[in-house]
Amino acid sequence: MATADVVTGAFSYTGSFIARRLLAAGHQVRTLTNNPNPPSDLREKVASARLDFDDADGLMRFMRGADTLYNTYWIHSNYGSDAFAGAVQRSKTLFAAARGAGIRRLVHLSIANPGASRHPYYASKVGLEDAVRSTGMSYAIVRPTLVYGAGDVLINNIAWVLRHFPAFAIPGDGAYRLQPVHVEDVASIAVSSGLADGNIALDAAGPDILRFEELVRMLHRAVRSRSLLVKMPPAVALAGARVAGFIAKDALLTREQLDDLRAELLVSEEPPRVTVRFSDWLPRQQAVLGRRYASARTRHQPRLAPLDESST
Repeated sequence: MATADVVTGAFSYTGSFIARRLLAAGHQVRTLTNNPNPPSDLREKVASARLDFDDADGLMRFMRGADTLYNTYWIHSNYGSDAFAGAVQRSKTLFAAARGAGIRRLVHLSIANPGASRHPYYASKVGLEDAVRSTGMSYAIVRPTLVYGAGDVLINNIAWVLRHFPAFAIPGDGAYRLQPVHVEDVASIAVSSGLADGNIALDAAGPDILRFEELVRMLHRAVRSRSLLVKMPPAVALAGARVAGFIAKDALLTREQLDDLRAELLVSEEPPRVTVRFSDWLPRQQAVLGRRYASARTRHQPRLAPLDESST
């Protein structure tokens, strides 16, 4: 009988790539998700149920009999009911249900350098990693840097601004570095970590380390933008991002995100484990990159039907 695994968010971004890789390896895949719109290639292949943190028993029933839980659940806004602290508590509920279901191994997607910033996003990532370690389950923590690929948010939205605005503000000197990693490589590292033994924590980072200005100029050329690239004081650049965000009806860049970017937290201190280069991927994306604005919030859609035994 094929191994069964559970992926949170297999109908969203990174989780969908993990699900595809597991299916290609002959695994059965289930997903706990709040997205009712599965990708067409996963609709008939992945059993789905609602990710309902208020129904711990239902979560446990759905995961029973599976081997590994791949957890990609997280939020993107620290306000209201989506406070990061609340997301940590909800994740603990999920982990406890996984343990009760007899899940053998937990693979958790975190972020590179989680302890290097005191901002709430990073601080909550540290707390969540601590929660993973305290489950008593076999675990792997995978820490991506800047994830890119078809359908990503950050790279696509920089390209969107370059396509649609007469000027692009580069905050500060633009010399701060980041290290893009392709989403397929993140999925590969996650699945390999799920099959490994022992408790591990490792980065998922690509082979290219780029300065922010260099990255923007590469995107500028790739989409054949006529936008003027202008270096501006961070406060002025943030004001420009707020204007673009008003048009997009989303927050393009926050002060905390910019601080962490300029602190080079999206660069790994570990040797890269993958070979896909951003510079090789980018030229093939000219026709689609930045054509539409991508919002992380829209990936978390209204709920599916409630969990029950038939969900499996």
